[in-house]
Amino acid sequence: MYPATFLASAAVVLLTCLALPAADWPAPDKLPVRDAMPDPLVFLSGEKVTTREQWAKRRDELKALFQHYMYGTFPQAVPTTAKVLHTNDRYLDGKATLREVELSFGPPACPKVRLLVVVPNDRKGPVPCFVGPNFGGNHALVTDPKVMVPPGWMYPNRVGVKDNKATEDGRGKEVDSWAIDQTVARGYGVATFYAGDAAPDKADLWKDGIRPHFLAPGVEKPGPSDWATITAWAYAVSRAVDYLSGEKDIDGKRLIAVGHSRLGKTVLLAAAFDDRIAMAIPNQAGCGGTAPSRGTAGEAGKYETVARINTSFPHWFNDTFKQFNDDPRRLPFDQNGLVALCAPRPVLFTNATEDLWANPAGQFEVLKAADGVYRLLGVEGLEAKAMPEVDKLVSSRLGYYIRPGKHAMTRGDWKVYLDFADKQLAK
Repeated sequence: MYPATFLASAAVVLLTCLALPAADWPAPDKLPVRDAMPDPLVFLSGEKVTTREQWAKRRDELKALFQHYMYGTFPQAVPTTAKVLHTNDRYLDGKATLREVELSFGPPACPKVRLLVVVPNDRKGPVPCFVGPNFGGNHALVTDPKVMVPPGWMYPNRVGVKDNKATEDGRGKEVDSWAIDQTVARGYGVATFYAGDAAPDKADLWKDGIRPHFLAPGVEKPGPSDWATITAWAYAVSRAVDYLSGEKDIDGKRLIAVGHSRLGKTVLLAAAFDDRIAMAIPNQAGCGGTAPSRGTAGEAGKYETVARINTSFPHWFNDTFKQFNDDPRRLPFDQNGLVALCAPRPVLFTNATEDLWANPAGQFEVLKAADGVYRLLGVEGLEAKAMPEVDKLVSSRLGYYIRPGKHAMTRGDWKVYLDFADKQLAK
């Protein structure tokens, strides 16, 4: 476990970090070109960080920079209330208790987020718990017939989806992607919600999500540095943490944020801005998440780039980020800075050999470039000098794993998550 002095109180959410007014930050075209990933231990002014006290200030600066130039500014944390919709204490042949909980936050008209929670029944006390958003809806991850089918927009490529709406035909069809039975058998809980509850993954449907309900009076659309879809998903993760932190069967100090692909980008952002999250496991998250924006590693033309994600998915990041499409080297940070914001908490990057799009080699470089912050805080960082062999887990506090195969989240991946958590979160 990491030093107690660095453990955040479960009651504290760092979404209310310091941020300079937008006018005080340079325009993107006025920022200097940097070929290498900027050092998290160097202020924007060039001053070097050598003490923990300086790091606390630099951490605030990094949070403000990431929000202004990339993810958009998080709204203030608001009270979260919960209503249990359904409980099944005999799930998985009596091995687990399942409940679906409706989370409410923000103005009354703000959409609700339905959180699926499954915990082992043979627990001897509160259990550590994985938490994160899913792609296909809670009903697709379990066989319980009472778990709700999400009513909103749904990805057309999911099983059972008709006219962009989920149906009963999809129930239980994606159980392996979250492998809840395997996780429960290892003594962990699982909490997940359909990302579309918080924000549909479609640019023209942004008003169907939570974001418009947090606009200032009289404002009809987000500004260039306001929060975008990935930030809305991350905000919803923190609202799930609000609920989980108060549950008697969940260990609120051992919450593990996990997500795949764009939802991997989401959980790394959530962990960077919410210290109650004890560990982050972004799976194959690529550019805008775990891979460098500068593309300092990988095969040119084979991996996700800033220009590509901003063109294909303009709603994921704020409008200011699009000004870096032609030259991401002007970004005053890179994704190593986001990992550094998680320090000293454990972070595991997981990848697949055939998923070059996510830039596995570049992700390893991101971890290496965040290592110094962990060392400054008196803990180990990345205990590997080069990418490991396939199927070999680097289980240091900054961890890395790559397996054979394609872009997916599998039962085998979950075994690796559990092995890493067993080591890093052991009491």
